[in-house]
Amino acid sequence: MSTETPQTEAPKASKKPRSLWRNRDYLLLWGGQTISDIGGGVSQFAFPLLVLYITNSPLAAATAGTIRMLPNMLFFLLAGAWVDRYNRKHVMILCDLGRACSLLSIPIALAFHGLTIWQLYITAFIEGTLLVFFGVAQASGLSQVVAPEQISNAMAQQEVVEGTTILLGPAIAGPLFALGPLFPFLADAISYLISIVTLGAIRTPFQTPRNKPRRHLLHEIREGIIWAWRQPVIRIVNSLNTLAALVNPSSALIVIVLARQQHASSTVISTIFVIGGLGAITGSLLAPLARRFLTMGQTIIVVRWLFVLLWPCYMLAGNPFILGVIEACFNFIDPFEDVVYFSYRLAVIPDDLRGRVISACRMFTAISNPLGQFLMGWLLDKYGPRPAIIAGWLALMLVAALFTLSPHIRAVRHPETLSTDQSPT
Repeated sequence: MSTETPQTEAPKASKKPRSLWRNRDYLLLWGGQTISDIGGGVSQFAFPLLVLYITNSPLAAATAGTIRMLPNMLFFLLAGAWVDRYNRKHVMILCDLGRACSLLSIPIALAFHGLTIWQLYITAFIEGTLLVFFGVAQASGLSQVVAPEQISNAMAQQEVVEGTTILLGPAIAGPLFALGPLFPFLADAISYLISIVTLGAIRTPFQTPRNKPRRHLLHEIREGIIWAWRQPVIRIVNSLNTLAALVNPSSALIVIVLARQQHASSTVISTIFVIGGLGAITGSLLAPLARRFLTMGQTIIVVRWLFVLLWPCYMLAGNPFILGVIEACFNFIDPFEDVVYFSYRLAVIPDDLRGRVISACRMFTAISNPLGQFLMGWLLDKYGPRPAIIAGWLALMLVAALFTLSPHIRAVRHPETLSTDQSPT
């Protein structure tokens, strides 16, 4: 069984790498995905609002979220093997085309007064399925578009995009939804079409040449799972994230339910997430600076305990503004861990295995995400916010304690301290 070798300081680069902002193909990828992600944030925020608008049931909204996450569990491993076999850019373009057509069915049905909850469930499943293949292809291809020493900066920029999505998605979705329920989904469909154009203009291949003969798909999937499991840091993070994913994805639903109890309008609810987005962008910009003071392991442990301290604050939120501040704090903290861990993962995974290993990593949380969404919706529907928040708090506390007790997590350092011959194999 191969394990990660001791990490020693790599020699400093003798030449300063070219700026990401002078990399044409990276700018096309980053710009197109920024627009697409903001569009996705618009429809993602509008989706539970639309379900609640139709059914007035938190459980129905949670069910739609569960169905959207269900393809993660069903197709992640298949997606990883496919994007390692085929042209990753073509996979992304086909997924964007399918997502645009799927979302356009919602405004069409609304225009003809034929929208049903079952159509929303089907659309959520299609959107979730295509997002799985697109996300694995994008994550696997990013390191081909940038230089190895730029991976950490590129991951920080990805977190900025995520923060911008959190900021602008709800800010746009609230007014659009108030104007008419069809407009958020129409806007998202247009954003996918823009993404198709930018992807088509990228010249850099999203994968290295494939020289190995293709084997049975199940054998290739198994190879990615085994590689991921043999890396202690990746194995521990994946395992503990499986537990944390029972809680974290449900925070948006908790905020929406609490805000509705406070008689907040859709515009006010969107403002809560706008405030949260400001925290996400700020955290994304500052996350690279923390690397000067904390190792990767220290960063993960600090972030997890800060989650534990913040989570029960939901019970103290007496008005929408406080909910917004809590969201901002969570979103400020999250990028600090994401940047270091995702950079580490991209740095140590061989390119010909990257799709399969990333999909195997995401499979861990894919198992618990739909279950966590459904359970949180059930707790909110049956017992109300307070018991649901307490249950989530206990789970996050356990995750933080286990991260702290792990010697592999405490010892792991940033990916650029690994020289190329010391990377895990």
